[in-house]
Amino acid sequence: MTENRTVQQKSARRNRVAAAACFAAALITAGTVGVQTAAAEAAHNSAHRTAVSARPAAVAAAPGLGSADLVQSEDFPKGLKPVGATVTLNGRQALSACSGEETMRGLTKGKATGYASVTWTFDTAGLLTESAANAPAKTTAATWEKQLVALVQDCQDEPAGHWRYGAAHTLTTPGGTARWYAAYNGDGAVSGGVAVLRSGTRVAVVELTGRPTASVAGIATAALKRLSS
Repeated sequence: MTENRTVQQKSARRNRVAAAACFAAALITAGTVGVQTAAAEAAHNSAHRTAVSARPAAVAAAPGLGSADLVQSEDFPKGLKPVGATVTLNGRQALSACSGEETMRGLTKGKATGYASVTWTFDTAGLLTESAANAPAKTTAATWEKQLVALVQDCQDEPAGHWRYGAAHTLTTPGGTARWYAAYNGDGAVSGGVAVLRSGTRVAVVELTGRPTASVAGIATAALKRLSS
């Protein structure tokens, strides 16, 4: 029974990953009208502003964390053209393709002093999601970081032909640390990746899906810099 349950859980998780690409396309389509309207308004107000280059709309920050601490449009490497961003501060965004329904609020049991999440869509397929939380103490942040790493590593050991995360790579900067993992599709090709970040009392998970050539390490570095600012 335990083996069947494990297979069913992993199968459901892989189905969510496969659905992510379709969800990304739907978001891009749904956001087209908003992007076009924003671009028209920007053109009317100033010839030097465009909706695409705008960072996420400013949102009143919860204590200890805000939208400025998340990945911004200028942080993306060449080849990734963001067209829209949705920011929330309730901690209820799904953490990653691997974690399924788990959210930062659920993982932290609502004990964070602040939450912030963003979903970026691009001009082609793919999504970038980030979810962050601010802990009441560094020791608590370290515990949450370990829980996030465990969630990610649960998707490393998959049978041949299945979507999975690769080996962990450690990144250390003056502002904090990150562990990033490339993601591989069923054919063994790189298809984005995920990173777990910690800076002081802040933790975050950032994931790029459906993008085979983008630099996950570069995005992790930029996200860590924002988180530590």
